[in-house]
Amino acid sequence: MSNPIMNVDVLVVGAGPAGLAAAIAAKEDGIDNLMVIEREHNPGGILRQCIHNGFGLHRFKEELTGPEYAQRDIDRARELGIYIQCDTTVLSVEEDHTVTCVSSEHGLQVIKAKAIILAMGCRERPRGALATPGTRCAGIYSAGTAQKFVNLEGYMPGKRVVILGSGDIGLIMARRMTLQGAKVLACVELMPYSSGLNRNIVQCLNDYDIPLYLSHTVIDIQGKERLSGVTVAKVDENRQPIPGTEIQFDCDTLLLSVGLIPENELSQGAGVKLSPLTSGAEVDDVLQTNVPGIFACGNVLHVHDLVDHVSNESFKAGRAAAAYARGQIEACETITVKDGDGVRGTVPQRIRKGVSESVDLMFRPSGVFRKATCIVKCGGKEIARKKAPIFTPGEMAVVTLKPETVAELNDTVTVEIERGE
Repeated sequence: MSNPIMNVDVLVVGAGPAGLAAAIAAKEDGIDNLMVIEREHNPGGILRQCIHNGFGLHRFKEELTGPEYAQRDIDRARELGIYIQCDTTVLSVEEDHTVTCVSSEHGLQVIKAKAIILAMGCRERPRGALATPGTRCAGIYSAGTAQKFVNLEGYMPGKRVVILGSGDIGLIMARRMTLQGAKVLACVELMPYSSGLNRNIVQCLNDYDIPLYLSHTVIDIQGKERLSGVTVAKVDENRQPIPGTEIQFDCDTLLLSVGLIPENELSQGAGVKLSPLTSGAEVDDVLQTNVPGIFACGNVLHVHDLVDHVSNESFKAGRAAAAYARGQIEACETITVKDGDGVRGTVPQRIRKGVSESVDLMFRPSGVFRKATCIVKCGGKEIARKKAPIFTPGEMAVVTLKPETVAELNDTVTVEIERGE
């Protein structure tokens, strides 16, 4: 016997910070027939294991830990009566808005939604993607896995630690491991600049005298049963190891903080077009993908630095999905947004023609630019600019187009960075 199909107006996949914010916005915008699906036991997403502070400064104007930030949205969702179904795995999302999921409590479910919001977050890049030579011994973890062990499960991964990559999770774990009594010997970064926020370099490395080796990488891993050491070497401009620059570290733990990848397998199954630069969906100014009625927000769209920005973006997606479910968003012509010099992965990639609302263009600089200016052009004519003391890949850059500017767009928009003197 086939399962009966459940009908909802808006379905949110994921109950992390993005999914919760999107659901809250949709509910507050008048959508009552709303459902959130979450594969974990509890809502809150990755914030549950981020017990350090520094969250909420932009949105709440106070400093919160990750669990505290998440709890505010969980509490608000409960106040609004939003139905969040945890312990449920989504098997597929179809182009016609049919979602199939499974759970031990409800079995196999088929849900048909007027609008879908994809908010599955991201995952860490594994060791296999690095092709680092050496043995497959115990003691090698992604930084997020180590964070879960220490903060949620009460296990210490090791005592002498080297961190490969300077992403924010790796930097934060350098401090966390130190505070738990481990010796963090070094943080090693392939690029000539850190991929994490500057405040984390200061607070997590400098404050604890942990050296940061830029333009270095791990070239060998030693150990049979358990990791016993790693060899680090300096790299040239082509990121190739330079002979004679090797440094040996005797350690029992290697943490990998080498990038995050949006979780877009479900998106691809739904026919959503992905950007080769962000690995997330290509969206328009209301975060709608190329599949009408399917929206994306948060780290599944593009990897953010701050959860405050994830929430703001997801509020927008929630309101847009609510409008779509009511039949208020129709197909229309769009303006293409392109990356210019010094810019990588601008979101959104399209702006609807004739819209008169402000649009935030978010991107990662392709390198470090000091005393530079971000310039936005339409058909070769400058329409916006933003100066900054520094643009760096570790921090998302944002330039806002005013409503009157957006209303007059009639040609391709290009975002570029003009180098300073």
